[in-house]
Amino acid sequence: MDFTNRSSQQMSDAATMSPQSNMGKIKTNQTNKSSDKNDKNKVLNIISIIFGIAVVILVVALLVYIALSNSSSNSESSYIYKNKLQAVFLNTGQVYFGNIQKINSSYFVLTNIFYLQTNSSSSSSTTSKSSTSSPSVSLVKLGCELHAPYDRMVINASQVTFWENLKSSGKVSQAVAAFNKAHPNGQQTCSNQTSSAPTSSSSVQPSTQNSANAPVSTTKKG
Repeated sequence: MDFTNRSSQQMSDAATMSPQSNMGKIKTNQTNKSSDKNDKNKVLNIISIIFGIAVVILVVALLVYIALSNSSSNSESSYIYKNKLQAVFLNTGQVYFGNIQKINSSYFVLTNIFYLQTNSSSSSSTTSKSSTSSPSVSLVKLGCELHAPYDRMVINASQVTFWENLKSSGKVSQAVAAFNKAHPNGQQTCSNQTSSAPTSSSSVQPSTQNSANAPVSTTKKG
């Protein structure tokens, strides 16, 4: 038997099959790398999807918050009687009377603005030889102050304690109506200091200038 030829043939066959085996290993490695790359891409895609969903949820929540805020402001605005005066009370103790034009979560817009001013006046009695002081209340129209503001006020909503509509039969509403009737264009002469009318609840003395004939005096502050 020719063992030499058989050994040579086996070695030749082994040499022939070796490159194919190597190619198979290379293909396997490439397949594994491709699989790893696909897995990484899948993970990145999942992360991107989760991030996108989180952003959408955040945007929706923000829109809902804005909508609820606007709805709250609109519902409060629905309580305004457009043909009546409103009183706006601040947490500083100051109160302004006028017409609320707009309300939102940030501010109030008020026009046709008045505010109360209390002055003390003294009177003496010849019989008792004593003097007494009694407060007089006047309603001041905004506009003749030292800084000469326009008749529009933007009030920080956080400063407002509460506000309310005023009846036309009230003393403030009547005084404002009388003042506006005497000044139809909203113009006031700031050199004229007072325009007042008596009230039964205080010792306000009527002025001879621009008397409004209303229960509360109206003062134009110089």
